[in-house]
Amino acid sequence: MKTFFCKLIPPRPTFAQDMSAAEGQVMQEHAAYWRRLMAKGQVVVFGVVGDAAGAFGMGIVEVDADATVQSFTANDPVILSGRGFRYEVHLMPRGAVHPPLGAA
Repeated sequence: MKTFFCKLIPPRPTFAQDMSAAEGQVMQEHAAYWRRLMAKGQVVVFGVVGDAAGAFGMGIVEVDADATVQSFTANDPVILSGRGFRYEVHLMPRGAVHPPLGAA
């Protein structure tokens, strides 16, 4: 199992303060998408980071293959919306977020 840090960079630093209604709808779809992945046990945590330079999204993902995390980010509704979001994905080579599932 590999652990990845996914950073969602919004289209502008002020996005969290001034998103439009249409952008808000896309963000709701984005949150529902990541909740579904979390329910499958592939996402450990996700949410907004309140950085003073501009809020951004983050997620910690545990999957077997690099292609899986790339698929998760590529199919995120915010990316598919074409509204200027982008992801940075970083391998956490020594990621240890919890005991393996099923471990006693």
